[in-house]
Amino acid sequence: MPPLPPIGPNSKAQQGPGGRHSARVNAEKPKNARETLSKLLRYIGRNKYIFFGLIAVMLAITGLNLAAPSIQQKAIDCITLTEKKLHIQESRLVHSLIVLGVVYLLMSVFTYMQGIFSAKLSQYTVHTMRKDLFGNLVRLPIKYFDTHRHGDLMSRMTNDVENISNTISQSIGSLISGVLTVIGSVVIMLTYSPILTLISLSTICLTVFVSGIMTKFMRKYFMQQQLLLGKINGHIEEMVTGYRTVVSYSKEKDAIEEFGVMSDELRKCGIKAQICGGVMGPLMNCISNFGFVLIAAFGGWFSLKGWITVGTIQAFILYSKQFSRPINEIANQYANIQTAIAGAERIFEVMEAEHEPDSGKADIKAEDIRGDIVFSGVKFGYVPEKPVLKGLDLDIKCGEKIAIVGATGSGKTTVVNLLTRFYETDGGSITVDGTDLRDIPKDELRRSIAIVLQDTVLFKGTIGENIRYGRDGASQEDVERAARHANADEFIKHLPDGYDTQLAEGGSNLSQGQRQLLSIARAVLADPKILILDEATSSVDTRTEMHIQSAMVALMKQRTSLIIAHRLSTIRDADKIVVIADGRVAELGDHDELIEKKGCYYELYRTQFAGNKT
Repeated sequence: MPPLPPIGPNSKAQQGPGGRHSARVNAEKPKNARETLSKLLRYIGRNKYIFFGLIAVMLAITGLNLAAPSIQQKAIDCITLTEKKLHIQESRLVHSLIVLGVVYLLMSVFTYMQGIFSAKLSQYTVHTMRKDLFGNLVRLPIKYFDTHRHGDLMSRMTNDVENISNTISQSIGSLISGVLTVIGSVVIMLTYSPILTLISLSTICLTVFVSGIMTKFMRKYFMQQQLLLGKINGHIEEMVTGYRTVVSYSKEKDAIEEFGVMSDELRKCGIKAQICGGVMGPLMNCISNFGFVLIAAFGGWFSLKGWITVGTIQAFILYSKQFSRPINEIANQYANIQTAIAGAERIFEVMEAEHEPDSGKADIKAEDIRGDIVFSGVKFGYVPEKPVLKGLDLDIKCGEKIAIVGATGSGKTTVVNLLTRFYETDGGSITVDGTDLRDIPKDELRRSIAIVLQDTVLFKGTIGENIRYGRDGASQEDVERAARHANADEFIKHLPDGYDTQLAEGGSNLSQGQRQLLSIARAVLADPKILILDEATSSVDTRTEMHIQSAMVALMKQRTSLIIAHRLSTIRDADKIVVIADGRVAELGDHDELIEKKGCYYELYRTQFAGNKT
């Protein structure tokens, strides 16, 4: 079985694909935040019409925002005080107030439009991202799923994508508006008073310094938070799928304690992340307010000197506020932005994972494959330093029924994994009908192979749809014929809705034997040239085993069949029995021949049937 590589930093690999393991997740910042952000922006850019529409709306909002303080300044300067007498230019004042009202009304309309464009941009972007992510997931090799926790992969598909969606809808508009507002505010402030502008900009250095320090802390905590969330999802997924085992061993308390430890880690990390994110905004506000004090103090002094008017001071303070507001908003949203970047990096890791290679060059179709299989000096190890197969030689003729036996861990299932190209050989070769396995297109190879596993996999839908999974477009008559060959037709017809009976999750409303018969019916419908039975009867009772064996006999006719079984009683009629030991073929022959040799097979058989005469 393949080993699990480290999922979190410093975690230790555990043996077995998809096996449980504990990963200690350390604080870690994104490996390349700039590159991740660039990739994310390319996804946003795919919806260019919505994006440009949002920019147009933000240009309008920014323009109106920049115009408002100037209009207010004109309205204030319509009121002057000379020699203790108040002078009001009523017509100009009324005109300015009307224009100001129209400006604020238009701002409300455009702000509403900004919300619409932001929501559309967010949903279209994550729709494309989610589609690409899932599309890549189904093209990944089996090894990838054997070495990554399923709950963590689910977390990337759900939590991480949702974080990106929220950030895009809340932050993109603010970022665009912020850049435009900063540029516009600086230009207008320079026209009013270059000296006051320099005083106002003096606080930027302090802002950059403080935000730089806070950023270092926030990055590592938000990345760690996403990793811990994936770890918790993985634990929950394991507990839900393995709940019967947890209960049967009375491990509920242990499961709760383990979850509590992980939840505490997430809580502590979340508190640190939120504190860092929450402190950023108030710090920026404090620095901004200090800037306003400087502007008010120097502006008042300039006004006393007669260099600027009171309206100009008021307008300058507003522009200064507009200049600092985007920086504060970005600081307030920085926590969300960091979460989104950390999530995006995890998503792109899956998207950029290497697809399952398909180097098939031969022009071979599934219907052309006969089923002659030859293993020549095959070497393979899930870990390079721990080989499982050390030079396996095996010649299987078309139509033969071959049983593969051996001790646990001897490499029986590995033979199947290599034949189906779930994994590639490290040495030697495998040929089918004289063609190297690597030269046969994977789709065509797998269409010619059907596998019946010990753990049956049934999907949401009806019984008929699950059988039809073996061959798309099969007629109802073909489905029922396959069920009859698999001895499944009788129990199906006794169900309330027959072939239209809806299955519960994983087929839990059927018995183990019934689920196995459905998987055999699916294989019958697929009509494969090569059939693999991997412990297909090991988890059922003796009577059900008889029904399944009867169905398998019909299924194996005129097909090359590989049977992996621990119950030696199920393989006595095999054409050849292959005993694998120490990564090689230790013995080969039929049942009677191997019993006479009194070698490895004899010892295995005697162990299972101690006390019986052979």
